[in-house]
Amino acid sequence: MNTVVLVGRVGRDAEVRYFESGKVKANFSLAVNRWDSKTKSEVTDWFNVDVWDKQAEFAGEYVKKGRQVAIDGRIAQNKWTDKATGEDKESFMVVATEIRFLGSKRDAEVL
Repeated sequence: MNTVVLVGRVGRDAEVRYFESGKVKANFSLAVNRWDSKTKSEVTDWFNVDVWDKQAEFAGEYVKKGRQVAIDGRIAQNKWTDKATGEDKESFMVVATEIRFLGSKRDAEVL
């Protein structure tokens, strides 16, 4: 099962893109802290998050840098060939199905 839950802070405001097909996509980065037992310090992992359709429009309005959120979703992979080098590339991202704002009662609504 491909399921991921992340809690962290938004690294940049959500950017919204509208496509000719009528689809809407928002993307933003999410910083998630974890404890590294080897270095005995906190480490920050960065994730790129995509949100689609109606949730994307809400994300564009409310997902702002510094806000703490919980993301439910799945991990997705993109593969492509770099036109300049001919090299095969790949990247991973989180496709969010739900965004919950953490913090004050007003911020706790679910998108």
